[in-house]
Amino acid sequence: MKTIKDSEEFRTSSPQCNRDKNLKTLWNQVYPGEEVVFEEVYSALLEFRQSILKEGSENDPLWYQKAVVYCLYVDRFAGSFEGLTGRLEYLQGLGVNCLWLLPILDSPMRDEGFDVRNYYAIREELLDPTGINPDPQEFSNFLEEAKSRGIRIIFDLALNHCSKEHSFFREACSNKSSRYRDYFIWSPNPDRFEDCRIIFKGLVESNWSFEPNTKEYYLHRFYPHQPDWNYRNPRVLFQALEIMLHWKSMGIDGFRMDAVPYLWKEEGTNCENLPGTHAILKFLRAAVDFVQPGTLLLAEACQPPTDVVAYFGNGDEVHGAYHFPLMPQIYLALARESSQPLLDILDPRVTPEIPEGTSWFTFLRCHDELTLEMVNNEERALLNEVYCHDPDWSFREGEGISARLADLFQKRALPILLMHSILLTLDGVPILYYGDEFAERNQKKSLEEFESRTGLRDSRALVRGRIDWERVERKLDDPESLESRVFYPLKKMLKIRTQRLTSLREAPQFHKVPQGLCAYSRNLASGEEILFLSNLSAAKRNFNPDPPLSGIDVLTGKKIHTPMILPAYGIFWIEVSENSASSATFD
Repeated sequence: MKTIKDSEEFRTSSPQCNRDKNLKTLWNQVYPGEEVVFEEVYSALLEFRQSILKEGSENDPLWYQKAVVYCLYVDRFAGSFEGLTGRLEYLQGLGVNCLWLLPILDSPMRDEGFDVRNYYAIREELLDPTGINPDPQEFSNFLEEAKSRGIRIIFDLALNHCSKEHSFFREACSNKSSRYRDYFIWSPNPDRFEDCRIIFKGLVESNWSFEPNTKEYYLHRFYPHQPDWNYRNPRVLFQALEIMLHWKSMGIDGFRMDAVPYLWKEEGTNCENLPGTHAILKFLRAAVDFVQPGTLLLAEACQPPTDVVAYFGNGDEVHGAYHFPLMPQIYLALARESSQPLLDILDPRVTPEIPEGTSWFTFLRCHDELTLEMVNNEERALLNEVYCHDPDWSFREGEGISARLADLFQKRALPILLMHSILLTLDGVPILYYGDEFAERNQKKSLEEFESRTGLRDSRALVRGRIDWERVERKLDDPESLESRVFYPLKKMLKIRTQRLTSLREAPQFHKVPQGLCAYSRNLASGEEILFLSNLSAAKRNFNPDPPLSGIDVLTGKKIHTPMILPAYGIFWIEVSENSASSATFD
């Protein structure tokens, strides 16, 4: 085995030497004295990097900043990877250049695949829905076709926990002397980490479950069938890295890292956002940069922005993180017919500046709920009143709403389009949830199937239904259908975003406007100024800036002159003549 000390690069004073030393420094910050394991880690990294260099593969390290991401379950969207390969033309035509695949790894599916049984295998039904002849080549074919169309692929990687059916956990339960025993966290009683909150409030009663075989309790921050990994054991981190390298070798461009705030646990803390977690992420980032810069690490950290910013480090932790608190504020802006919620959440004192080369990832809906965890009680009550139209949609005792956009907005096309306009033009990498582009609805059948399969009534299953493509295509041929009235205008917005607006970098400049309107300017790298103007209300609104503005609405190609009347939920992306919006008075 080639060790770091034997490496010619390590003995020189090259930039690579510095990276090697940085790896060892970061490792020692987490696992001082664990030299033997580090040598194994380094050997694996060096071997993988040499294979990448030998292949001569190239990678744009900042590719994700130009991405429009589409999030989907392979089986719910297309049945299988063969079916998804057949839908790539549709996605490319939609203006999508990155797919986020929700869990695809082998799983008993008690938490929609976030309970991983085997990290090195894809679920067989995704390779062959009949289960008769699953062929791993279908996944390779999919990756090859996606790459030929310029579509990047990232997928979910649950690193905080696994399934109870994972072979390591089964062995740890059956044999107390097993080497896998210390891969998990045990206690003789359920009182450890007493300051650790219950995340799935209303769904589970404790973070601990009793294991009869060992007569001890094991830790799980989510469901009891998802035991947490013990990252105090250095081999757990080594295992996580090996998993990432395996899928990187298959052609994956990055990983959506699930539940990262909870990786490291310590007594006397709430076991969230701890220094140990950041040390782990710094090491993983240094490791993927060592083998191939530009391998996206995207953190799922459902925390306030001031806490999430820490996951960017100094540009040396994750490349991207979700801006969870922005999502409910967009809904609040429409509920209050005011842009003030957007101004409040994007205030630098609330959402601090992030390091160069990193990006927020933003969304209106995801595979979970419209989270209301990080709004105040008054805002939560209002959002539930305005958007939660069915008690079955309530998640975590009112801290979330499990509903698709079409249901939240009661099948009204205009506010759905307005929400997407805001998503596509604010700062951040936008994420679309599968089916939202044609106003897919909640599916009660999906909830019933999940409850039947797991015994759990998890309302999030409502938004995880299967797409009936025959119905969708029939609806898209009907210009009066909700599907058609959402799909075609949104497709136009997506194409403009992909073709013209990828160079939006600086923060939006909000303008003071009359109640009901929202206006902000952004500059393209080419120098053009775009005024993004919208009416947040269901009533017509006057827009009369001083001095008057003129320009071209890039959505329609029509000339715009003020004063003007904005229709209900009207949307305008105006390329302003002579960059005059920045100096105009709008109120």
